[in-house]
Amino acid sequence: MIFTMSGQLINGRAIADKILDKTAKKLATLKTNGVNPELAVILVGNDKSSVNYVERKGVAAKKIGLKFTLYKFDENITTEYLITEIEKIQNDKNLAGLIAQLPLPKQIDTAKILNTIKPEIDVDCLSDKNFNKLVVGTNFITPPTPGAIMAILEDLNISVSGKLVTIVGAGALVGKPLALIMNRAGANVSLCDSSTIDTATKCREAGILITGVGKKDLIRGDMIKPGAVIIDAGIDFENNRMYGDVNIAEALAVAALVTPTPGGVGPITVAQLLWNTIVCAENKK
Repeated sequence: MIFTMSGQLINGRAIADKILDKTAKKLATLKTNGVNPELAVILVGNDKSSVNYVERKGVAAKKIGLKFTLYKFDENITTEYLITEIEKIQNDKNLAGLIAQLPLPKQIDTAKILNTIKPEIDVDCLSDKNFNKLVVGTNFITPPTPGAIMAILEDLNISVSGKLVTIVGAGALVGKPLALIMNRAGANVSLCDSSTIDTATKCREAGILITGVGKKDLIRGDMIKPGAVIIDAGIDFENNRMYGDVNIAEALAVAALVTPTPGGVGPITVAQLLWNTIVCAENKK
């Protein structure tokens, strides 16, 4: 099949800059009132992609003047040791946001670690308490990647109400929370995972297709509805190069709008994380 490009790429960095700008203004107001919030990130081991993500968060924080602290731990530490360290870290009264960079090493109980982080500074929204707030609609912040996806649609003036939306990948970081948010906004959501039999059909039916699996070329041109909006939150590395789930060339031949990788959802996710941190700082104040 021959594909000819006709769609447009979504400029994620431009959207991220808008979010960073409003976040910087909120931060400046807090500092004027004597509040100097801090974002802390826990990094266990030296996973290449994790190190890359953390560096980008640090650069963005510096850009807006937000204090950023990185706590690095050896890959072989125990769950109990890490819990003790987290409890020490979050005693800092200026700490407005704390995240544990995922994935954690296999010997670490990830659920225990995420639930050790206090809900009021859990800016990734991965603790059980914050996920439950999302379920019932009492959350005051949104998980960063779902928040980034909603920010893209808002920037494009695209309402999801009444739209058929397919989300490929039902993970805790993207799929599950995004499906809740989309349903609440009035979308007709199909959430697909590895057990879904007719994923390709559901993709072809969707006016808005979102994917967050982390598998290069998972979504091909023949899986896309003509004129659809494609938002790719997946990350995969091949030969030291970053890819998303979507074959961009094929997608642009069919879809109206497509996020690139890199430069799509990623920068906006980082911006949303910093926004969450400032909102948490305001709530603490």
